[in-house]
Amino acid sequence: MEYSVLLAFGATVGTWFLTALGAATVMFFKSPGRNTMNLMLGFASGVMIAASFWSLLEPAVEMAGTSSSAPPYLVITAGFVLGALFLWLSDKAVSRSVRGGEGGTAGRKRIMMLILSITLHNIPEGLAVGVAFGALRNTGFTPEGIAGAMTVAVGIGIQNFPEGAAVSVPLRREGYSRKKSFLAGQASGLVEPAAGVAGAALVSHMSAILPYALSFAAGAMILVAVHELIPECQRNQPERPYLATMGIVAGFAVMMLLDVMLG
Repeated sequence: MEYSVLLAFGATVGTWFLTALGAATVMFFKSPGRNTMNLMLGFASGVMIAASFWSLLEPAVEMAGTSSSAPPYLVITAGFVLGALFLWLSDKAVSRSVRGGEGGTAGRKRIMMLILSITLHNIPEGLAVGVAFGALRNTGFTPEGIAGAMTVAVGIGIQNFPEGAAVSVPLRREGYSRKKSFLAGQASGLVEPAAGVAGAALVSHMSAILPYALSFAAGAMILVAVHELIPECQRNQPERPYLATMGIVAGFAVMMLLDVMLG
């Protein structure tokens, strides 16, 4: 295996590990109350909305301007709409697969859509890390080049921490055990090592695909956050109507801070 591919694999294993650490936060909540879980679900929604722009759409616009012959606005809009359509069609398919089962159909469907959207989001992030390391084959394995690729990996890894919680927390809210919630949360990041290896091995081809993949994932995440998570966290809280809203604001602010601070 080429040195650049090995570096990409090691870096994306690290980004997955931070996803697992974020998912592990659910282990600290023994019996969270309804208000606490609404706040946390709102936080997860804010994380997803912020990640859609700062982690996905903004870098997609920059990449489209240099790696695509099509106008950037067409690339981003097409990818975004296709991502939302894909999740909408997936919603229909999931609804059919869970129909007729035991109680909690709506909750199970919501969780399946959430895990799918976060997993889709992690694929282009893994590709981005792989491309950063794969490019070293052309630019040389200089300390500056390796440091630049590591910066991409570290930035994505730190962003993955709240995203891991964005999966495990809603699962806990739906009544899943802490162990199952953690396992599902960390599993959403397992695609990053595979995507990182693919990006490093096929760097010349992946560079052109990345803008589409990033905006596709953004469309998927926005659909799930707006259609599933935000309405759910706003239910059954007449005595504290702004609690979940403050969670959304806090989640957005934390994710925006991390993305802007880490570049």
